[in-house]
Amino acid sequence: MKTFKTAESVCAGHPDKLCDFIADSILDACLYKDKSSRVACEVMAAKHRIIVAGEISCSKHVDIRYEVRRALQKLGYNPYAFLIYVFVHKQSRDIAGGVDMSMEARNGDTSCYANLGAGDQGTVYGYATNETNEYIPLPLLLSHNICKRLDTVRKDNLIRGIKPDGKAQVTVEYADGRPRRVKTIVVSVQHDKNKAPDVLKSEIIAEVLHPVFQKFPFDTDTEILINPSGRFVEGGPDADTGLTGRKLMVDTYGGLAAHGGGAFSGKDPTKVDRSGAYMARCVAKNIVFAGLADECQTAISYAIGKADPVAVQIDTFGTGKVSDETLAKAVNDVFNLRPAAIINELCLRRCSFADYSAYGHFGNGYPTWEYTDKYKELREAVKRYENNE
Repeated sequence: MKTFKTAESVCAGHPDKLCDFIADSILDACLYKDKSSRVACEVMAAKHRIIVAGEISCSKHVDIRYEVRRALQKLGYNPYAFLIYVFVHKQSRDIAGGVDMSMEARNGDTSCYANLGAGDQGTVYGYATNETNEYIPLPLLLSHNICKRLDTVRKDNLIRGIKPDGKAQVTVEYADGRPRRVKTIVVSVQHDKNKAPDVLKSEIIAEVLHPVFQKFPFDTDTEILINPSGRFVEGGPDADTGLTGRKLMVDTYGGLAAHGGGAFSGKDPTKVDRSGAYMARCVAKNIVFAGLADECQTAISYAIGKADPVAVQIDTFGTGKVSDETLAKAVNDVFNLRPAAIINELCLRRCSFADYSAYGHFGNGYPTWEYTDKYKELREAVKRYENNE
């Protein structure tokens, strides 16, 4: 049966991604000075203005304007061309109280990792598939790699006259559930007003698409669209207001798996919509890496102020080698899903979050949540449950 899957990505200098990078740069600066910092930082970029707002509780002073300017410069923008407005205050005592002392701890639980409650309610999702070495869907991987390559050729002057704003989209044809061919490639990149469209197209095909699609080549029937809207001279915050958390599908699984709704960037690891989603990805990837399924989605539900999840669900979409119920039991045996345990296991107070604000948080390098060191324990736990049954 023939089906199609499409995913998009954006360059690091896209207005929304710019805001994500600024927010995570501020978070990293806070955690560097105080590992117990509580941060929920939102950023908006419009014209020549950057607005930083939210809740920041840090025992040391952080120069937010300096961090904003440094982030702008890293992504190819003039750091002194922007007015920077900062509106931050400390985390509310009510939220801090529930996080600092979980419901379990208030009820007398003195076990390890019982002290910290979830910083919010909601369901977080993790996903993995064995169709790529990165364990993410192929259309998303290709889109990320296009944007990463666009940023590289701009910085290295391999293509002259392009600017930081850009995006990509790839549609892949599947046959019997496996990638078969590339159907469509869409690339849009900001450029100088004197850049000839035909030259830009030929340069992008030669310097970006051919290297990216080397392992999974496009063919003569693949539709390639370069700047299909025509002129793309005005870009970045001058043309499009940027906002943190507005590229959720780019951050996760390209819309090809569930997402709980919570954004990642600018949030410290006590917020489970970030740390919980990272652990959910780790669980799903270990299940697939262990050969227990070809595809897996993990769902973990939390209540604010409570350490233990209220529900853990596994869905292998019919590809599991054992039942989803058995996998869920094994997951609960192998992984400690309390927020304090996740922070400790994934070393989330010593992470450079800004490094993952572009090109997706999953399948992007080797952060701790991409480790597959639990696969043997998962196999053993599954065997125990199978033997008992």
